[in-house]
Amino acid sequence: MTHLEILRSDARAIFDAALRAADPRRAVERVLARHDNRLFLNELPIFDFTRGKLTVLGAGKAGAAMAQAIEKIVQPDDYLGAVNVKYGHVAPTEHILLYEAGHPLPDENTLRFTHSLVSLLEEQTEADLVLGLFSGGGSALMEWLAEDITLDDLRGLTNELLRCGATIYEINALRKHISQVKGGQLARLAQPARVVSLILSDVLGSPLDVIASGPTAPDASTFADCLALVEKYHLRATLPPNIIAHYERGARGEISETPKADDPLFARVTNVIIADNQIACATAAQAAQTRGYAVQMLSTQIQGEARALGKELGKIARQETSELGLWNGDAPSAGFQTSEKKCWLGGGEPTVTLRGNGRGGRAQELVLAAALEIAGDTEIVVLSAGTDGTDGPTDAAGALADNETLARARASDLDAAAFLENNDAYHFFRALDDLVVTGPTNTNVNDLMLALRA
Repeated sequence: MTHLEILRSDARAIFDAALRAADPRRAVERVLARHDNRLFLNELPIFDFTRGKLTVLGAGKAGAAMAQAIEKIVQPDDYLGAVNVKYGHVAPTEHILLYEAGHPLPDENTLRFTHSLVSLLEEQTEADLVLGLFSGGGSALMEWLAEDITLDDLRGLTNELLRCGATIYEINALRKHISQVKGGQLARLAQPARVVSLILSDVLGSPLDVIASGPTAPDASTFADCLALVEKYHLRATLPPNIIAHYERGARGEISETPKADDPLFARVTNVIIADNQIACATAAQAAQTRGYAVQMLSTQIQGEARALGKELGKIARQETSELGLWNGDAPSAGFQTSEKKCWLGGGEPTVTLRGNGRGGRAQELVLAAALEIAGDTEIVVLSAGTDGTDGPTDAAGALADNETLARARASDLDAAAFLENNDAYHFFRALDDLVVTGPTNTNVNDLMLALRA
């Protein structure tokens, strides 16, 4: 193999190591255990099988794997269980039903199966336990809408939010305030049972009120915040009128707010982060070091426009310095020796502001922007991919580029800059056979981004 082929192979191996670290089954088994007739969370008892009933419910791309882990731990006792998952993100289960629904756009199944989930919460007692399993994608996959909001309204809101460049914090604030299950409201429906939620975080910093729109966590956002976001992103003319009217009614106090941190219901609620991007990045760093790379961790909380981040990552790998500081500060080459192979690692959740009508996702767009920076003689590989196996509305997790990508593109009459301007990274990398395709991974702890240099 050539040096460049080795770099490409190593990049994929490092990403795959990060995926293994985010495996939901292992994450659940690290915190939950059963001894005799009691269930323990981090070695503390949380439920007695002889006194109450166990109900398992949840939503997210990692739901199937988490459900499998629960079945292995709980074993044959009678219990109720159902989890909403993305189409194709299923796995064999015996007791917990897996309902497939739409993502990133909710569909009829989202509403129908969420009603099925909520029906499991009927007639709860103080001796019962509701065990929540939540992961990335849960916001789209679990929804029980306010009575004055329709599915078409929800889809219209989702489409606009995906286009406008809003952050996940902002998107979920707007989602929570047209819902009856988001923003702590599922915990309200589960009363008086005890609620324990195991959460696979896909949000930077793992804020409990944002992951899957915080169905069992206190909500800090308000209807007034929603109206402020409508103005910030100039959405008043493009959002469905029902949604604008709903926010305005809520801001006037005509609709109950989502439960806040001082609500007594949260005295019987426990939310636990069981895996996140930091764990995935740390494992990726170990894998890189095992392959002989000196590693610099840039950040595990990367945010911002994907193409700007990709351009900066390309410059870091080519020049070993950062001019713009988009990766939470400069990336100096301290600790690197001239003869060393180098690896720059980061994780997070970039965003894309759509300017064209192409197809792609944040990871693919980041790599395409980086490809324009690393073209030349120095052997460099850049990879970015989503740990959930899906990057935007495509069948790819992300993409990979090297210093020869632009030359190969020109030989095939592909104009990289034009594809980037049209937000069409998917078709660019598909033509070069440089998409990173994993299929459904049944996990989601944000994106991993890396650059390798020989």
